[in-house]
Amino acid sequence: MGNPEDARIPEGAQIPEGAVKPEEQRMGPVLRRRDQVQPGTTDQRLLDSEGDSEWVHTDPWRVMRIQSEFVEGFGALAELPSAISVFGSARTPAGGADYEAGVQIGKALVEAGFAVITGGGPGAMEAANKGAREAKGVSVGLGIELPFESGLNPHVDIGVNFRYFFVRKTMFVKYAQGFVVLPGGLGTLDELFEALTLVQTGKVTRFPIVLFGTAYWGGLVDWLRDTVVAGGKASEHDLMLFHVTDDVDEAVRLVTKEVGR
Repeated sequence: MGNPEDARIPEGAQIPEGAVKPEEQRMGPVLRRRDQVQPGTTDQRLLDSEGDSEWVHTDPWRVMRIQSEFVEGFGALAELPSAISVFGSARTPAGGADYEAGVQIGKALVEAGFAVITGGGPGAMEAANKGAREAKGVSVGLGIELPFESGLNPHVDIGVNFRYFFVRKTMFVKYAQGFVVLPGGLGTLDELFEALTLVQTGKVTRFPIVLFGTAYWGGLVDWLRDTVVAGGKASEHDLMLFHVTDDVDEAVRLVTKEVGR
């Protein structure tokens, strides 16, 4: 552990010329010994204005950013009323059948007493936010930093932008009582299967998932039944974790019934 003289050198301090470098250094909860002992202290590095800025790209700093995203999300949404998350493609064209269905679903959810949460983007997400806003409900958008997205759509009343997908997905589940899933691409499938996994494993309970559009989702349902379940990779009961419908009123009834509203 070094000789007694070493103990008189302040923890982590710059080692004076001629002094013996300590073999042990405690920096907060981190212990460094032997060759891993670093010169200087944490305060010295914090206050050193001449240091480089590469530290903002290190994992410990990313952890702080991740923590801040959770804090901001929790703070913004903690007082949100009962809500349903609506997913769907950002590429859904305005005026199309899927877009109009999204508008009607947004309206119907508000009329049933829910706030509406989407990914805040264009397409189906914009449609659901638009419907919620037109029905004078709470319209929430949880955006994500992407190189090809242009920010939150104009129908969002409460918006939070995230850097990290996994933080954003936590918000979708934590502050919603169910999902309505419109036709969508890989991002929509990611959100759908995240929710299905959480329900299947009991991580969340009483969480209805409604797929809107039988023609669109039929092939996926067939594959789950005829390949995944038939091959023993899931159980027949797992097919009951979600509902498929083409009717807006039925979609709202299903989420309302399962959350006890």
